Amino acid sequence: MNSITVSELKEMIDNNEEFQLIDVREEHEYENANINGLLIPMGEIATRYQEVSKDKKVIVQCRSGARSANVIGFLEQNFGYTNLFNLEGGIMAWANEIDDSLIV
Repeated sequence: MNSITVSELKEMIDNNEEFQLIDVREEHEYENANINGLLIPMGEIATRYQEVSKDKKVIVQCRSGARSANVIGFLEQNFGYTNLFNLEGGIMAWANEIDDSLIV
């Protein structure tokens, strides 16, 4: 499975690179702290997978990296995605390494 660190994601954001960020946490988690990804909770991914781009790099994130890894496996096996990257450590790593103002 492809993955990306929070430092690499921050660099992509700073360089205005084109990518899609998908957040697969629950709505209440997203409301508490987010990094502006498109919210598609893990339980909705099977019916909303069309919202995930196949034309550019897609970073999938959750709280710690486990749910996003499951979502990536599901999308790759069932819908042929080849452009997905798991955010290592999820939003917890982002809060620890990039933005300590987030409460996760």
